[in-house]
Amino acid sequence: MMKDFRDFFGIDAGRLKGKKLWLFDLDGTVYVDDSLLPGALELLKYITDNDGRYVFITNNSSRSVNDYLKKAERIGLPAKEDSFYTSAQATALYLRENYDGKKIYCQGTRSFVAGLKAVGVDVTENAEKADVVVVGFDTEMTMEKLCRTCEILQTQDVVFLATNPDLACPVSYGFMPDCGSICAMIKNATGREPFFIGKPEPVMVESVMKKYGFTRAETVVVGDRLYTDILSGINAKVDAVCVLTGEATVGMINDGDIKPDLTFDNLMKVYEGLVD
Repeated sequence: MMKDFRDFFGIDAGRLKGKKLWLFDLDGTVYVDDSLLPGALELLKYITDNDGRYVFITNNSSRSVNDYLKKAERIGLPAKEDSFYTSAQATALYLRENYDGKKIYCQGTRSFVAGLKAVGVDVTENAEKADVVVVGFDTEMTMEKLCRTCEILQTQDVVFLATNPDLACPVSYGFMPDCGSICAMIKNATGREPFFIGKPEPVMVESVMKKYGFTRAETVVVGDRLYTDILSGINAKVDAVCVLTGEATVGMINDGDIKPDLTFDNLMKVYEGLVD
């Protein structure tokens, strides 16, 4: 007899047993800093053992896929190059499709800048030639870099883009400012607000579905942020599962307008419900 499988709020979660494409956020969902969260390894093994596929879709643009692979190896997370799809990759694709031949000024990590250049984006350090300003989750940010971005946005007619709207990134001691908070500083100083490319836009979810040939009914997004992870699933019209190991809280879910389809304490609760 199949056991009853319900989420934190008592909602029937049985439909998760039919999912084949699992799209996981990373920070606050699968790990925090270098520590894997409960159930991560068990759930990933369950997915592959049942002919499914998992892909990590992350708004963290501070690292390249190669950086993520190195981290995965270090912490014991089973992953290959095609296991990751980042907001940096989505941003590069967006720039190539919409601003081909334009000069891009980038405020971001060295890894992010190198990743853009590697796929043919024309990144320039000459601010006066910039057509587009892109801001990422800049963990190497300095006041000099921040002021330079503000100067360009106020003195030149440029497009303003950013990789992701996340306000905070989970770390071992709590949270640190993410790209959304960096952009909030820039907006307060310049009055300019960027167009955000990563989640909650459905582009990342839909790109992975298309690449691997899965339907919306076969796909599920799992994450810890309501306004990015969960909303990206809603916008892509796939099931969205929230785990309470990162930013989202029960109070946020109860009081907010963004409602996940299912909610669990952590990935272990998902795994335990899936295993008969």
